[in-house]
Amino acid sequence: MADEVKIWDGIEQENEFDFDEEGVSEEVEEVSDGDENTLPVEFGIDFNTGQLTGGKVTGLEAIKVWVWNALRTPRYVYEQNSWNYGCELEDLIGRAQMPIEYIASEAKRMIKETVVQNEYIEGIRDFDCLMVDGILVCTFRIITTFGEVDSDVTVR
Repeated sequence: MADEVKIWDGIEQENEFDFDEEGVSEEVEEVSDGDENTLPVEFGIDFNTGQLTGGKVTGLEAIKVWVWNALRTPRYVYEQNSWNYGCELEDLIGRAQMPIEYIASEAKRMIKETVVQNEYIEGIRDFDCLMVDGILVCTFRIITTFGEVDSDVTVR
């Protein structure tokens, strides 16, 4: 069924995923790399647009997707997420009058608390934070069991 072309409103569309009556029947699973370790699997995201790419990614790229999602999901808001998932960076909105040192310290703490919830992430380093026209931009390097990857988040 994944390769079928369906006609909807006169427009040809390819199904990217198999669907059943309940919704998506394809689940995100962990894939073994041949050792005792398992590779994380996520649906790919175009980080510029936030749109799904239609494929799956594994390993370091999957961790990057997980971090991107976790940092952009407010904590304690969505019932389907545990209280350990998401970030509280929105609490920094409106604090532009505070010293940047305080804001950077809080942002680093919040980001670290968010990302270390993932079992594959060991921590962050090379954290940098700056405020431009009331917009907070944080860049950092994520240390994982698969290597390191750069990441960033913007708080408006």
